[in-house]
Amino acid sequence: MSRHAAPHRGLDVHYGDVEDGAARPSKTQLKRESHSLQELGAELVELNDERLAALQMPESLRDAIAEYRRTRSHEGRRRQMQFIGKLMRHVDEAPMASLREAVAASKLGSAREALALHEAERWRAELIADDAAVARWLAEHPDTDMQHLRSLVRAARRDAAGLAAEARQPKSVRELFQFIKPWIPT
Repeated sequence: MSRHAAPHRGLDVHYGDVEDGAARPSKTQLKRESHSLQELGAELVELNDERLAALQMPESLRDAIAEYRRTRSHEGRRRQMQFIGKLMRHVDEAPMASLREAVAASKLGSAREALALHEAERWRAELIADDAAVARWLAEHPDTDMQHLRSLVRAARRDAAGLAAEARQPKSVRELFQFIKPWIPT
């Protein structure tokens, strides 16, 4: 076979057998899909061990993810991520869909937690700034220990005056936040 001879017809490096006349994916499309799989792999390695263990995936992919986590050098991690992407090209569609769903669920959970923290911060600021906010809180959360809440708010208001001078929030302000946080749904 000469140096410039065409590769064997009917065999595609990425997609296996291809029938004559079937359209092959472009090089750009193959690269795009490869990068997409590497991005999914990067999101998979960020999942916690519990979620990762619950996922159905080939053992070789699980081992590659574990190896990535053990690797410390930048170049080693880059190569391992490419290897993970390569392994993911051979994962069937059903397990691939469950991997994508797990990553999406993880992202959604993180977003919900962040929103809940922002909501708790908003409530804390309102409670410190406005007496009417205490009444609104009690209307929304009637099971709240009213006496404890009022005590925390009074202490936070008293200490908030010195807030600008300190680099860190006063303990009373942090305690008020910790009191509010469990009441905010995630």
